[in-house]
Amino acid sequence: MRTFDLTPLYRSTVGFDHLFSLLDSFGGADGGNPAYPPYNIERTGENAYRISVAVAGFTEKELNIEVKENTLSIRGEKEVTEKKEQDEVLYQGIAARAFERRFQLAEHVEVRGASLENGLLHVDLVREIPESKKPRQIAIGTGKGQEKGQEKGQVKGQVIEAKPAKAA
Repeated sequence: MRTFDLTPLYRSTVGFDHLFSLLDSFGGADGGNPAYPPYNIERTGENAYRISVAVAGFTEKELNIEVKENTLSIRGEKEVTEKKEQDEVLYQGIAARAFERRFQLAEHVEVRGASLENGLLHVDLVREIPESKKPRQIAIGTGKGQEKGQEKGQVKGQVIEAKPAKAA
């Protein structure tokens, strides 16, 4: 098992402590199998993402998707069915065990929908930043024409038009 010491990164960064704590806990400290079920994270647009989880053998009723406090949880639990005595499994390579996979979502990321196709659960995500949080450019006005009654260093109250900045 590999272990990584991220202590030097804590000393050389400011404000990313939460990120490195997540990396520390990513190694499977919960004791579960961190590789089951396998998944992909894809970027489908400028602010659109898709998480695809391999859930072969699970039906829609056996899967549960929940979002709580920027954490997306995907759970799967097989329904217990009585096995027929005539069916004898010689080798079981398809996993039918329960699982729970969690993903930390960034701020302003919302789940738009989910679909189950060909044994893959697709969860579509969109990042929508509110207008008040988007960067904008502020025009700089000139300090010409100070009027009487204003002390040095004070600028007459002017409304300067603010234009939205181009997204990076």
